Amino acid sequence: MFKKYKISEYDFFLVMCVVGLTIFGSMAVSSADSTFITKQIGGLMFGVFLMIGISLLDYSFIIKLYPLFYGATLVLLALVWSPLGKRINGSRRWIDLVGIRFQPSEAAKILLILFFAQFIMKYKDKVKSLGFIIVCLMLLAPPVLMIFKQPDLSTCIMISLIFCTIIFVAGIDWKIVATVLGITVPSALFVIYNAIQGTGFLLGEYQQNRILAWLHPEDYANQEAYQTLNSMMAIGSGQLYGKGYNTNEITSVLNGGFISESQTDFIFTVIGEEFGFIGSCFVVIALLLISIRCFMISMKARDKAGELIAAGVGGWIGFQGFLNIGVATGVLPNTGIPLPFVSSGLTSLLATFAGIGFVLNIRLQSNKY
Repeated sequence: MFKKYKISEYDFFLVMCVVGLTIFGSMAVSSADSTFITKQIGGLMFGVFLMIGISLLDYSFIIKLYPLFYGATLVLLALVWSPLGKRINGSRRWIDLVGIRFQPSEAAKILLILFFAQFIMKYKDKVKSLGFIIVCLMLLAPPVLMIFKQPDLSTCIMISLIFCTIIFVAGIDWKIVATVLGITVPSALFVIYNAIQGTGFLLGEYQQNRILAWLHPEDYANQEAYQTLNSMMAIGSGQLYGKGYNTNEITSVLNGGFISESQTDFIFTVIGEEFGFIGSCFVVIALLLISIRCFMISMKARDKAGELIAAGVGGWIGFQGFLNIGVATGVLPNTGIPLPFVSSGLTSLLATFAGIGFVLNIRLQSNKY
């Protein structure tokens, strides 16, 4: 389970990017709501410990337990509907364990990456067949549907993107890729058209309104588009250098109370207003470097499972960062998804640190073989 590694083979660049981004994120969280800073710093310290611990294990031994990972995912998601489940703002996404709030859908991301990495490696000779892809989709469907019922459409989309990244890197047939794109793109356009026409039988009312607010924000300025419009205003007001860390300016959109959930979904708004364009670029570049580094490690992995784990984590961080920033800047509809390593939320933070821990171990083992 444990192996000996050379310290010179450790990817300190990736560690510095992750820790540096998390420290910067903790500063933003403190400015958004100082009551969260103690928990965020504790998450950072435990996350680093978890990352280093996992990086020194043998991932090829751990993923042999892949059936347990899938089972644990289903059990944790099912607990949301048990007496342990906690409803917040109309959604059941959390469970309360001895006073500790835990979000199973965030843990599901890394658990499903580990499961599919080993499952696909075990049947790697069949990955180009349509039948195998259908089997993978059937395995993906239960956790995605359970998350959708919470409801949490944004996490469903995120897990689907992670799965697409893994299956693409696994070597799926291009004909299947073309077929999927040929179905997905028109379907997405149809859903948007359906929402515009006001007959959104495919979506819930709140989901339909979010799409309409994205397309016509001026018509929903005091409703669904309120957050996004204020977010864009705050980011723009930061200009090049920002208004300063923890600013007390009266003109601050954040201090005026116009941004809710600023410590989680709209943390990029805080960064844009207080640290300006330069601070925003730091976050974007850091996320991009982390994602690219994961894909580079993926290409040098010693086996298919390692390749898929590293690629899955890279896709996870890259896509989720894009979705969060896209919402804060008005490029995408409001989805309500955390910014990796930056937003407040212990489950999300620890899950991403665990993912990086596996990537670091894959990097160590790629040098050993």
